[in-house]
Amino acid sequence: MYDFHLHSSFSEDCDTSMENMIKTAIQKGIKEMCFTEHLDEDYPDPDWTFALDFEKYDQKIKELQAKFRDEIKIRKGIELGVQPHVLESYQNITNREYFDFIICSMHVTKKKDLHNGDFFKDKSLNQAYEEYYGELLACIQNFKQFNVLGHLDLVTRYKYEEGVGKFLDIIEEIFKEIIPYGKGIEINTSGFYYGIGRVHPSIDILKLYKDLGGEIITIGSDAHKPERLAEHYDHSVELLKNLGYKYVTTFENKKPIFHKL
Repeated sequence: MYDFHLHSSFSEDCDTSMENMIKTAIQKGIKEMCFTEHLDEDYPDPDWTFALDFEKYDQKIKELQAKFRDEIKIRKGIELGVQPHVLESYQNITNREYFDFIICSMHVTKKKDLHNGDFFKDKSLNQAYEEYYGELLACIQNFKQFNVLGHLDLVTRYKYEEGVGKFLDIIEEIFKEIIPYGKGIEINTSGFYYGIGRVHPSIDILKLYKDLGGEIITIGSDAHKPERLAEHYDHSVELLKNLGYKYVTTFENKKPIFHKL
């Protein structure tokens, strides 16, 4: 098993130590794991800063890579919460800091928080979805320092109704933008944990990515607690096989490594 989206106490919304996450991963038989700690610059909720101490993070992960080198592969990653006005800062950070793996995620749209519902106020769901995918497209047109798009249809976790448009036309433009640059997407299994009964993104989006020639796909639990590591991993592998995918991907020094399913 490979879990390439998980967090520790270096992320503001997690209080589990990195070492406890690693020990649980070993117990679960995970072969390779990647910490993808949060960085969300200019997050609109004053109670959450989602900053990251790069120096301490680097020191700790090197220490634990050495300690557990004979038991599990540990990779150093980051999850960047993109907004159009923070992309230049992220460009500087990714040029300066070493990461094995970078996830590009959108947790905030139009400077409004998805999680607390501010983004959805005073607009229809169709308008909200169109703004969400449209701003994500604008970001990835101007920022390429990432490996995969995280939980691509995250907006559906917070508010969903039957009959709302799927906006596959905008998602297709997103894929046409990232695929030629060797960028991928992830299967994020946290949709089960948050009660939507499926992975992120939905099957039609996973199928569209493959139909457009996309091959790079990682699997991540988005775990903030050790018991959630590699959650629904077997389900994700079977889903990929059923959709015709041949490989699952891991990363080292931002280079993809393909593992036959």
